[in-house]
Amino acid sequence: MPENLYIKNRPATFEYAIEDRLKAGIVLSGSEIKSVRNGKVSFGDSYCFFSNGELWIKSLHIAEYVNAGYASHAPVRDRKLLLTKKELVKWQNKVKEKGFTIVPLSIFINEKGYAKVEIGLGKGKKLHDKRESIKSRDVEREIKRYLK
Repeated sequence: MPENLYIKNRPATFEYAIEDRLKAGIVLSGSEIKSVRNGKVSFGDSYCFFSNGELWIKSLHIAEYVNAGYASHAPVRDRKLLLTKKELVKWQNKVKEKGFTIVPLSIFINEKGYAKVEIGLGKGKKLHDKRESIKSRDVEREIKRYLK
């Protein structure tokens, strides 16, 4: 089992200005957790939504586990996220009133062996904001190059 499994959703921080972050548990079946431990996760266009006061993640692709046999899972399905009631109410109110969206930022295995998802509360960036992100990233890269 990989000790430092950490799969990042790189386009999320480019597309969204992240205001707040949370770590949430995720409900997975047996073959899904084995695929996650093997690093077979793709975020694609995944996002989170509220349904009946619960937070769900949509379009998260977890590849089928090769040795699952008949107990295999559907690669893309809605999966429930586990948060406290206080956190759910707080984020649901922000999503309703201010036009925020909830995006998954990363998935990792914690010290106890549980799969966790880091989610972020973000607003979509405009084109000029994305250009500024690219420019600042290039400047940082140049500075690192000169310091070496």
